[in-house]
Amino acid sequence: MELDDGLPLSGLQHLAFCPRQWALIHLEQAWAENRLTAEGKLLHERADLPGAVRRQQLRTVRGLTLLNRRLRLTGRADVVEFHPEPYPVEYKRGKRKPTDCDLVQLCAQALCLEEMLGVAVPRGAIFYGEPRRRIDVEFTGALRARTEELAATMHELYRTHITPPAQPGKHCAHCSLVHQCLPHATATGAVAARWQAAQLRSLQDSAV
Repeated sequence: MELDDGLPLSGLQHLAFCPRQWALIHLEQAWAENRLTAEGKLLHERADLPGAVRRQQLRTVRGLTLLNRRLRLTGRADVVEFHPEPYPVEYKRGKRKPTDCDLVQLCAQALCLEEMLGVAVPRGAIFYGEPRRRIDVEFTGALRARTEELAATMHELYRTHITPPAQPGKHCAHCSLVHQCLPHATATGAVAARWQAAQLRSLQDSAV
């Protein structure tokens, strides 16, 4: 399966988490490893080794290649269980996030499976390393619309090659690219002005 203008569906998670993070990774090819990303990489290496197994009536496929031509998305599912309807399972280290960034990534996998297999995929799950259990996810109309909207935004950002300004917040502390991003320095408006004033005061104090 090939798609010349396809973008990785995993980018939807980055975009929903922070548009600037998405641009730094997918436009500027920036990346930095920290403990969180290293643990996540190790978890995925164990979870999505390609292959299929069958236990009784349940068939499980790991590392399944995904494609959605309508949304121009490509990717790979960690795990897809067939009950018999497809049931994608995404593995994440850590805890459930307060945003929908993980949900839209999983929903994109479902949209790929629906187009590829011609069947409905109403639900899936996210397995979180803390507390090591699954969270069942229903692919509602609202979640599907949100996922498709993000896919369109991602393609537009890729077309224009525009890196959005930073939007500083609590999420920055969990981002491995915080030192490349410099969120308070690259934000727009009053946030950047306050940061610049604080840096100037620090320089003046150190010179005394």
